Amino acid sequence: MIRGRALAHDSRHRARSNSFPVDERKRDFIEFAIRCDVLRFGEFVLKSGRKSPYFFNSGLFNSGRKLARLAYHYALAVEKSGLEYDMLYGAAYKGIPLVAAMSVAMSEHFGRDLPYCFNRKEIKDHGEGGSIIGAPLAGRVLIVDDVVSAGTSVRESLRLISRAGARAVGVVVSVDRQERGADERSAIQAIEEDFGLRVISIVCLDDLVAFLGSDPSRSRDLERVSAYRQAHGAARRGSA
Repeated sequence: MIRGRALAHDSRHRARSNSFPVDERKRDFIEFAIRCDVLRFGEFVLKSGRKSPYFFNSGLFNSGRKLARLAYHYALAVEKSGLEYDMLYGAAYKGIPLVAAMSVAMSEHFGRDLPYCFNRKEIKDHGEGGSIIGAPLAGRVLIVDDVVSAGTSVRESLRLISRAGARAVGVVVSVDRQERGADERSAIQAIEEDFGLRVISIVCLDDLVAFLGSDPSRSRDLERVSAYRQAHGAARRGSA
């Protein structure tokens, strides 16, 4: 009897895994975001004016436990990428708690004690002065942010990092929406191609579509998100 239950469980597990063509860390993050009400489905108007069938609000990772788990997912995505870098930089404002929490996650989970810093929007002319708080910008810098929309925040970060004599080598974000921006490229594709940066995301729109496709109860959400991708998705590149 126990053996029968075990075989049935294995069969269900294989069926579930085969229906979800992305790895379990991405499934875990998507489910985590849904439970936190960070990832929602419905009808939302984006800053661009587009109507989107889903919305991702990272500001709702708003407790110590949620932030710690989010930071672990950031750190894991970067470790999996193999990117080489020397320090972390958080873009104000949302990147500030992210970069601090990620530095802790890198130390606790991966044994890397990395320096980090972030910028302040207003330059301080007293005390320590300047616009950077934390470790001095130096070497190869990984920018930490929540999402890339138009890419304005990343471009501002690049100018600041360059003025300090350091070099940005990549950006890590939570979600790549994979939708067209000013041209046929997404904002992330434009940053990668225009500045030669590696952009790492915990999940992307394709992962979200795959996740919805694995759950029959979310067929309506799948239909809407798939239609949105068809209408607004960026041109696909030859390699991921």
